[in-house]
Amino acid sequence: MRLIARSTLREYWGKYPDSELPLKLWYAQIKKAGWENFNELKAQFGNASVVGNDRVVFNIKGNEYRLIAAINYRKQIVWIRFIGTHKAYDKIDAKTI
Repeated sequence: MRLIARSTLREYWGKYPDSELPLKLWYAQIKKAGWENFNELKAQFGNASVVGNDRVVFNIKGNEYRLIAAINYRKQIVWIRFIGTHKAYDKIDAKTI
């Protein structure tokens, strides 16, 4: 999968250093993935959830952080739409962000 944009991850772990290693591990898995559908993604990330509008929520660092990505399986692209604490996640609409 191709990730848009890795710089978003770097900016986030610059503000929250404890998220750096978990986000790097997540990125490494995304980069190697080649999912064709959500079922294949779910087999790799059992805690991932579909929230609609092609959005998937990933729990990062034991659910301390949440990452929302829009995924186009056909084009093999993952767009980061949001990274934040669980508390910040509760304040947004994951389907439209």
